[in-house]
Amino acid sequence: MIEVVDLIKQYGGFRAVDKLCLHIGKGEIFGFVGPNGAGKTTTMKIIAGLLPATAGSVFVNNVDVIENPRILRERIGYMPDFFGVYDNLKVSEYMDFYAGAYAIPYDDRPDIIRNLLELVGLTYKEDAYVDSLSRGMKQRLCLARALIHDPEVLLLDEPASGLDPRARVEMKEILKQLKTLGKTIIISSHILSELAELCSVVGIMDHGKLQAYGSINDILRQMNHGRTLQLRPLAMSESLIRMLNENPNVSNLIENVQDCEFRFTGNDEDVARLLTDLVTRDVPVLSFHEKEGNLEEMFMQLTGGDKAND
Repeated sequence: MIEVVDLIKQYGGFRAVDKLCLHIGKGEIFGFVGPNGAGKTTTMKIIAGLLPATAGSVFVNNVDVIENPRILRERIGYMPDFFGVYDNLKVSEYMDFYAGAYAIPYDDRPDIIRNLLELVGLTYKEDAYVDSLSRGMKQRLCLARALIHDPEVLLLDEPASGLDPRARVEMKEILKQLKTLGKTIIISSHILSELAELCSVVGIMDHGKLQAYGSINDILRQMNHGRTLQLRPLAMSESLIRMLNENPNVSNLIENVQDCEFRFTGNDEDVARLLTDLVTRDVPVLSFHEKEGNLEEMFMQLTGGDKAND
């Protein structure tokens, strides 16, 4: 769906994006993580056709964004981190204005606007003035605006920025609905825990370079040379600990009162074999699973401890 190849953006002597390569499949939610100035917003603006690249290529559905920015704008919905709203317009008028900007036929607009306001939970506010809306409602309205022309791709720059916890939950549920509709979504955010829950793939960016790319657990395995497994037997025993220590793929074994966890460098087949060995040796296993990765820890390691505040 989206291919970014050796993308470069240069501002004088400063390189904001440095030979960036990405592949984002159709229907994926991709999370961009990085500190302030990492190059996330610049990259999203180039993909949206709003900023020229210095070098490299960007394709959306095999169409070159750099060569055909106007064509791609019909397929892309962009929600910037800072957006302008027309405070003297009602919500329905605001949506109608953008429907007209995308040349949507006048007779089709009422149904489209009604459906989008229902999607973002603002139907009851259609006659309210935009400047009377809360921050969270304005964010949802701008998301509806980005969807007015039914784009294939959504680029959302800090969509939950400045929202209270309830509004963030509401925004997250809307994004999950959009994923079920087959939209391909790129999100940049500093709320790392929410990206971890929403995104199938993340990219960690720093100083214009992509430091890591993949699922959170895949990246952690690459960084830590393995995965962390957590085992809870019916009862901890010396024979169990000895068995684990004898396994060449096991290291950093930590014994707790009711369970244990350890680094495991083997592949999926090795994990399955370990579980089989436990069962065949009559170890009563209550639970056995891979421990979820921590996006905050991963971010701090890859960006040298910079705070994610972009």
